[in-house]
Amino acid sequence: MRSFGSGDAWGYLSGTSVVSWGAVLLSFWAACPVAQAVDVGLAGVFPGKALLTIDGGVPRTVAVGARTDEGVRVLSVDRDTATIETDGKKRILRVGQNVASQPAGDGGAKATLTADGNGHFLTTGNINGTSVRFLVDTGATMISLGAGEARRIGLDAGKGQPGMVNTANGQAAVARVKLDSVRVGEIVLNNVDAVVHAQDLPFALLGMSFLNRMEMQRDGQTMILRKRY
Repeated sequence: MRSFGSGDAWGYLSGTSVVSWGAVLLSFWAACPVAQAVDVGLAGVFPGKALLTIDGGVPRTVAVGARTDEGVRVLSVDRDTATIETDGKKRILRVGQNVASQPAGDGGAKATLTADGNGHFLTTGNINGTSVRFLVDTGATMISLGAGEARRIGLDAGKGQPGMVNTANGQAAVARVKLDSVRVGEIVLNNVDAVVHAQDLPFALLGMSFLNRMEMQRDGQTMILRKRY
């Protein structure tokens, strides 16, 4: 049985945060002040500092408040996040996240989400044409569905690839499946990887198999997802 290495949002479901530490590369594209594309990676997070790679260069430590020659500024760091500013726009990078922004003027389908009272981003979308309530979770490797939700959508988990994921409560058995379509706001993706849990979940988790194809911008209680490809 295969382990997919998923860090599903059991921190939200059980009150325990599941975070994978280490030099995890998080990359996104942003327009710098001279309107050139800059590739930025977050290789690590330390107290008061972020370890960045820019345009494939050697990792460098950038202190909170400092700005690189390429126009990338570190606004803050947390236990598992770093907030970066480029071209006047804030972007939050998280462990396991792969985020990219498009050059100015290159529009795309988007979705606007608002945080609830606990700071969680919940939204209604659909999977294979069936309405689903999503919880945005950058810690989940793939979209994650409970057993009952999968049956309601019409997915046959028995035909999926069996595996295990790590949760705050230990390992959980899942089946890996392909979703024909996933829609959130104006954004539609096809042939998206997902896992189905053996038990029910309170929400479908909108994980990185969807989010890693988005530009993610957060401003206070609002998050905008914009499709990259």
